[in-house]
Amino acid sequence: MGIKRNKLWTVLAMALAVLTIAAVISQSGGISFEELLTEVRNASPFWMLMALLCSVGYIFFEGQALLVILKHIGYPQKQTHGFVYGAADVYFSAITPSASGGQPASAYFMLRDGIPGGIVTASLILNLIMYTLGVLLICVIAIPFHLELYLQYTLLSRVLIVVGTLTLIALAVLFYLLLKRQAFLFGITAKVVGFLHRIRLMRHPEKTLKKLRKAENEYAECVKVMSGHTQMLLKAFFLNVAQRLSQFLVVVMVYLARGGRASVLPRLLATQCFVTLGSNTVPIPGGMGVADYLMLDGYQQLFGKDEAFLLEMLSRSLSFYICVLTGAVTVLIAYLRLRRRRAGKN
Repeated sequence: MGIKRNKLWTVLAMALAVLTIAAVISQSGGISFEELLTEVRNASPFWMLMALLCSVGYIFFEGQALLVILKHIGYPQKQTHGFVYGAADVYFSAITPSASGGQPASAYFMLRDGIPGGIVTASLILNLIMYTLGVLLICVIAIPFHLELYLQYTLLSRVLIVVGTLTLIALAVLFYLLLKRQAFLFGITAKVVGFLHRIRLMRHPEKTLKKLRKAENEYAECVKVMSGHTQMLLKAFFLNVAQRLSQFLVVVMVYLARGGRASVLPRLLATQCFVTLGSNTVPIPGGMGVADYLMLDGYQQLFGKDEAFLLEMLSRSLSFYICVLTGAVTVLIAYLRLRRRRAGKN
């Protein structure tokens, strides 16, 4: 998994998180940590527990979607393994630019469970398609009824939202092409291998190319098995919708925990859609800073400044920082178990 490199990304992400939290607190007029704790103590325990469960649900539902896909193509896995796959994606997506480390981290654990490389690649790409379509579906349903909220955002926020939306649509098309055009995907990979050999960074490309051809055959067979199976595709799709909704609902639960009004909830959910569209494709680990900016910009259209800052800090703590911490602990435990298992075989 590139332990040294991942340690570096973790340190950099933690530094960025500290800077982001400090910036939000300074902009809030100096809300103290003690005040935040007081707000938590005064909040409804039931709704705060629901917010915590929704936060963990972001990991759980991704794992469930992958388990559905893997079971359908003949590689059923334990529930705990699905949670590890989801946790690896969430954690490494949060600490690497443009979430670039999430899928490789999931792939690492899937490969260690004995799933062939081609099957892993096809499953992850299919899940990415479903995740992207799930985000777009929620936004298509929620946003048209609340376009006035978009117009109230600052110019920077509106630009981020439009660019994010177009990028997400482009990614959905790209992932679909990668799923259907396996020759294109593996052709690019083969060219990269040839280039590395020419510049003398790879001595024996034939071994790598042989593995690639095997993975391509597995990939093509996997795509063939998945094609046309509507029930499995729908299950994976709606589990991805549930994953994104679980994250959106964290802020709703926190708002209700603080005595919020039900009439505001549709607009609050629409605001979360704008936040996701605007921050999901920004090349910053976890969208830190950008997501916070968009949340504050949107919440201040619905509430007063103090309420907006408190809601942002509390909900972001659960939907992102606690969720990422849960993913990190899960990945660490899973990795240590793998090492212990390998040590036992030697």
